[in-house]
Amino acid sequence: MPESAKAAQRLPAEIYYADELSRLRDTDPYPCPPGWCLSPRGVEAFVLGDARLGATPKFVAPSAIVTRVVISLATQRGAMLIGEPGTAKSWLSELLCAAISNNSTLVVQGGAIETVQQMLYSWNAAILESRGPCLEALIPGPLYRAMQAGLLLRYEEIARSSPALQDALLSIMSERSIPIPELANEEVTLYARDGFNLIATSNSSDTGVNEMSAALKRRMNFETIRPISSVDDEFDVVLRESRKLLLASGVDIEPEEEILRALVLIFHELRNGQTLDGRSTDRLASAVMSTAEAVSVAHAMGVYAYYYRDGEMVAEDFTDFLVGAAIKDNPADLKRMNHYFETEVAQRKGRFWETIYQRWRTSFRY
Repeated sequence: MPESAKAAQRLPAEIYYADELSRLRDTDPYPCPPGWCLSPRGVEAFVLGDARLGATPKFVAPSAIVTRVVISLATQRGAMLIGEPGTAKSWLSELLCAAISNNSTLVVQGGAIETVQQMLYSWNAAILESRGPCLEALIPGPLYRAMQAGLLLRYEEIARSSPALQDALLSIMSERSIPIPELANEEVTLYARDGFNLIATSNSSDTGVNEMSAALKRRMNFETIRPISSVDDEFDVVLRESRKLLLASGVDIEPEEEILRALVLIFHELRNGQTLDGRSTDRLASAVMSTAEAVSVAHAMGVYAYYYRDGEMVAEDFTDFLVGAAIKDNPADLKRMNHYFETEVAQRKGRFWETIYQRWRTSFRY
């Protein structure tokens, strides 16, 4: 099969939800900030869902959090999303960019770039040598393109960027322009167009990598994205996202809801260190027991069921995939998981719980 005929593994949100975004733009009755494709209310409806407008829910959070981020982006202050790994900060930033700019692909990965040129612009050496500095020789970076087109820029893991990169960003957030001293006349400065702004993310576990300067912090509004507090809401997310991933993998099966409910419950209790009825239990790292990790487990179980179980997700396989996701390389977590199975799972009634407990005892008991 030629490469061009293969399906994309993952489409950006503005393409995946293109029909929904088009309907929202056509029916949005509210005023839009300069350079935006939707009004703030329309953006919020797209992200959180609104049945009246035909918008499906895509992110679980109190509406006030999304409202504050949206308003921040409507000003000349950036938005910073912080929180534990796996809380869908990047997904929220992608959804916001899709709704506001209809383009979520302008992304800087803080740990992957080393020079300011990678973020701003560089030069085509051949054209530079033959014609000297000119716009045709300039190779725009993601920040340059976002400012030039009036789009949102996603800056992932900003705490992993060096102080030099953060200083360059500080100047741009203040002046809303990029000086290009190699050029002349009106081309010497690029001014940001309406619609440009920055939405950044940072894991709370990265606070010791590169501390953000106080000056850069002042130019951004901070919002903490917390793990989903409701088991039912988390189940809905895991079911919805695992269905989407299975379809993208060419796997035509429906996830087994009993298995997914148990998966979400275990993740929820081990993440919080407390059972639903209030008893204390061992706690595993939130990054390991995140909603995103639960989606990955559900996806893997569905793929395995399709290829090895004739399309049926079975309880006997549950513990294998749970352990692979939760334990990682931390032996202490295996002891915590063992205590949880012996004190909580062993007491739960029903064939499913009995099956996964026996599987644990025979294969993984510490």
